Amino acid sequence: MRLELTKRADYAIRAALALAGAGPDARLSVRRIAAEQAIPPRFLRQVMGDLVAAGLVDGTEGRSGGYRLARSASTVSLLDVIEAVEGDSRRRECVLRGGPCRLNGVCDVHAVFAAAQDDLLRHLRAATLASVATSGPVLESAAGRE
Repeated sequence: MRLELTKRADYAIRAALALAGAGPDARLSVRRIAAEQAIPPRFLRQVMGDLVAAGLVDGTEGRSGGYRLARSASTVSLLDVIEAVEGDSRRRECVLRGGPCRLNGVCDVHAVFAAAQDDLLRHLRAATLASVATSGPVLESAAGRE
């Protein structure tokens, strides 16, 4: 079983962590975030747009503009960031049937996978940017395929 982030979610997390590490008043440009985090700038612009639309990041255009977290890093969870770019994280397909569990009941492993999913989402919800932020660039991309 693979548990991987898409590139989009990977880039969103790295960008959000860069903003968290910069401090509440600092604004970072796409160019700076992209260079420090090894993210393609064109793709990062799209990701930042998603984070702004979700209300997690504040963006200002212009020479002295840039991006900063819209909320305290201690109130932004990894799940918030992932769902800002990916949408709802709940798995909708049955792991055995490849589609939704049928009306006549769930598959034999439904309860086990549902509990595992709930646990994962709980951990991602509990992990805030402040609790996982480190100084310096975040590690190279570990994203899976989109």
